[in-house]
Amino acid sequence: MSSTRRSFLCLSLAALASSLAQPGARAAGSTSTRGGRAKACILLFMHGGASQLDTFDPKPGRPTGGSVTTISTALPGVAVSQHLPELARRLDRVALVRSLTAREGNHDRARYLMHTGQPPQGGVQHPALGAWVAEAHATGPLPGYVAIGGPGQGPGLLGAARAPFVVGDPTQPVRNLMPPATVTRERQRDRAELWRTMQVGFERTHASPQATAHRTVVEQALAMRSSPDVVTFDLEREPTALRDRYGASAFGQGCLMARRLVQAGVPFVEVGLPGWDTHENNEDRVRRLCGPLDTGMSALLDDLEATGLLDETLVVWMGDFGRTPRINARGGRDHYPAVSSVLLAGGGIAGGQVVGATDADGYEIVDRPVTVADLVRTIATALGLDPTETRQSPGGRPISLVDGGSVIDELL
Repeated sequence: MSSTRRSFLCLSLAALASSLAQPGARAAGSTSTRGGRAKACILLFMHGGASQLDTFDPKPGRPTGGSVTTISTALPGVAVSQHLPELARRLDRVALVRSLTAREGNHDRARYLMHTGQPPQGGVQHPALGAWVAEAHATGPLPGYVAIGGPGQGPGLLGAARAPFVVGDPTQPVRNLMPPATVTRERQRDRAELWRTMQVGFERTHASPQATAHRTVVEQALAMRSSPDVVTFDLEREPTALRDRYGASAFGQGCLMARRLVQAGVPFVEVGLPGWDTHENNEDRVRRLCGPLDTGMSALLDDLEATGLLDETLVVWMGDFGRTPRINARGGRDHYPAVSSVLLAGGGIAGGQVVGATDADGYEIVDRPVTVADLVRTIATALGLDPTETRQSPGGRPISLVDGGSVIDELL
């Protein structure tokens, strides 16, 4: 076979596999399960950190409240921002935590903490919760962890096989998912066999965990590409009316793709909504962001319920951290990890309640503080994972899914 054809094969496989691959050694075994009603999780992640005071913990009429007004919800006595009317009507299905507290005020460190349940530590790459869930529950050719509209978080010591498959823009066809139309199935099969021959030779002389992980990821990519389940990523197969209910935004369509993936057996899907780092013009930016959030998330809850999936699918809404009660000179709110809000629904979560409370101006938690370890331990338990299970890092250090924390009993 010519060198040109061999190069094309390598480039084609590498392009698809790169969406799945992340550095890290593959771990043996699988995360044990116990109980947990939820079989899947959809994480709606607000990149930048959404302002709790302008969404789910408003303080109207207070110096910190800004111009936000409130509307009543399906929960008597509980109000949210006027920018979230659809979610307000569905709050009786949701558990609202208003008292999440953390210490990480840097975006990268905070996202690491929120995705892994562990603060960043030198020398250790902790697995994302999505990687743990993928290892425990993934079956079939589709990836166990899909990240839509954002990069997700790496698999750490669980290895490349548990890395997220990244979908950049769900309103567009997924890149590298399908082979060129001009390449016949026979040629695809020949190329795959040629790659396997080259890979075996390479591993024979360059044996390493990285080489093994690369082979695993490419085999995953080949299996997914040849599976009939790959049409799950095609939103055109949904009725136009349903697509319209989710809204035309990338976030809304990402929520629809998340429902399709969960229905097809993918156990963990993350949908990102960027833009919440509102150091300037907080009021206008939050209003614009709440539009796709309100439409997309409310349609997702309705759709999961209508398809019978809500009972076994845990939906979680959260972000980097909260925003400062004090409004700065640029009309913005700065980083404030001390207080933020989280929403949980489905998957055995007891909805129709508010957990925790902040003071009149939103500076301090005055009832039921919840740590990130508490939250992740609760999510893991709802998904049937054992939060105490440990794995060995490359340096021989035992790493658990969650370090400390307690299950939030009232949620389960």
